[in-house]
Amino acid sequence: MISSGAELNAYKNKVLAGGSKYVSGECDVVYVGMATCGIAAGAEAVFDALNAEVQGRGVVVVPTGCIGMCYAEPLVEIKKQGKPSVFVSGADAETARKVVAEYLDGGDSSAVLPDTRGDKQTRIALRNCGVIDPTKIDDYIAVGGYEALAKVLTEMGREGVISEMKKSGLRGRGGAGFSTGLKWEFGAKSEGAKKYIICNADEGDPGAFMDRSILEGDPHSVLEAMAIAAFAVGADEGIFYIRAEYPLAVKRLETAIAQATELGLLGDNIMGTGFDFKLSISLGAGAFVCGEETALLNSLEGKRGEPRLRPPFPAQKGLWDKPTVNNNVETYANIPAIILRGADWFRSVGTEKCPGTKVFALAGKINNVGLVEVPMGTTLREIVYEIGGGLPDGKAFKAIQTGGPSGGCIPAQHLDMGVDYESLGSIGSMMGSGGMIVMDEDDCMVNIAKFYLDFTMEESCGKCTPCRIGNTRLHEILEKITDGNGTEDDLTQLKDLAQTIKSTSLCGLGNSAPNPVLSTLHFFADEYLAHVNEKKCPSHTCKNLIRYIITEKCIGCGICAKVCPVNCISGEPKKLHSIDQSRCIKCGECLPKCPSKVGAIVIE
Repeated sequence: MISSGAELNAYKNKVLAGGSKYVSGECDVVYVGMATCGIAAGAEAVFDALNAEVQGRGVVVVPTGCIGMCYAEPLVEIKKQGKPSVFVSGADAETARKVVAEYLDGGDSSAVLPDTRGDKQTRIALRNCGVIDPTKIDDYIAVGGYEALAKVLTEMGREGVISEMKKSGLRGRGGAGFSTGLKWEFGAKSEGAKKYIICNADEGDPGAFMDRSILEGDPHSVLEAMAIAAFAVGADEGIFYIRAEYPLAVKRLETAIAQATELGLLGDNIMGTGFDFKLSISLGAGAFVCGEETALLNSLEGKRGEPRLRPPFPAQKGLWDKPTVNNNVETYANIPAIILRGADWFRSVGTEKCPGTKVFALAGKINNVGLVEVPMGTTLREIVYEIGGGLPDGKAFKAIQTGGPSGGCIPAQHLDMGVDYESLGSIGSMMGSGGMIVMDEDDCMVNIAKFYLDFTMEESCGKCTPCRIGNTRLHEILEKITDGNGTEDDLTQLKDLAQTIKSTSLCGLGNSAPNPVLSTLHFFADEYLAHVNEKKCPSHTCKNLIRYIITEKCIGCGICAKVCPVNCISGEPKKLHSIDQSRCIKCGECLPKCPSKVGAIVIE
């Protein structure tokens, strides 16, 4: 049991001299990324092979969380003393074993890669991901874990903690960007002997995996931050609300809570200060709406996941009508670093209105899919091209969706815009939890809007009419347009209805659901007009608006006719073939089968 700050420091020195000495760089170390992405790619076999290989070498093999370069999984990082880190990516167990052995023996294997994460990144929330074993509390303590908690309990006091958080300017990283310090202050000032601290880990945006990766790679940082928040507002109980679809994150959270409780860093009389704080986990069923904090509270109470009217706000009247402070995973992950290094240090990163960094899950038509953490104000161009490595196959950038299904689609003309809450909001998008999905020249923006609306329509809780009925009507109009039956009157109705839903829905999810429609209408109006006036899809995506045509280049090989599933292609050998458009199902099977040197089939 650690019963004081002095004992915590002594325990740290002990682990640095023992099993966690690699944290301080005192030996060669091989990290294997074993978050969900790494395990899915085969990292467990790689880890076992490397463990066998390094026996007797004085080298430690460490299973870590997500290193960030998800496109390169399974990913191995080699830190040899006196040399910069190098990586082995995408290798099977045997190949990784051979390459690591060669490099550790002093070779310069061509199979190792330099760190491609780039100098644009600054890791605060992700500072320990890929650096420690997330299943060992000793590793977390070795890098300064729980020292922030000791500091607030013994030096700062509740008002001091809240003052420092307000001074830092940390804004909630879950979407709205509200001041974390102010939220805590409201919770502290609310009357009541019983208060709650909630961690919102219900990450439901398509393409978003920031919170999951933090919990899989550094769960103790979030536990420590929740304890700090509880001390600041006067709470003695905390709850993790996490979706059941995150089994690895749940497992590592359970392990972390048990370890911290065993050492006396959670539970009763923490560090001998008289402060009590206990944590439990509640599994959500995966409803997108439960990412909205009041719907989350209803779910915790066993009710239908629907948003509540506000005010009163949760900090005043939340779970079981008790004052409740709710932050998301990434917000909490920043807090121990702010407490230890100070608000001024945190404000030195990012912008004046948006200090610090933001973690983004970069996905879609991008070479370097993965997690990135950049200072607020970093431009979209820097994220897409310098960190993300640009688009595959030399395709042209068309748009980037920020903020998940509730965000907007941002065109190339805004690539040099710095990313922060206000800038994104000014052009009809939002920060959201941090998803970024890149689209290229082959994406139809009308179809993209329909895709995201399909998600939000299905995930609507149904409590308010604008969201329940309005989004369904929006989706029907978009289907009409992509089917080739749209008119310019439909475009007017689409915009008017979207604006009505945005201004009248009950919760933030309903308010933001029309954003993909409004942003694509604004920035890609020409595509909508092509669909309704010319009955064409410029990106050749909407099946009812395209035709496969066999041109005069046809040599009559008959390959296309053989692969057509509905036998709508006819013609004699060595003569021009044709497609019966009335029977063609637009499956596209014929296009790639036409000999590349001929290229007789085109899309109109």
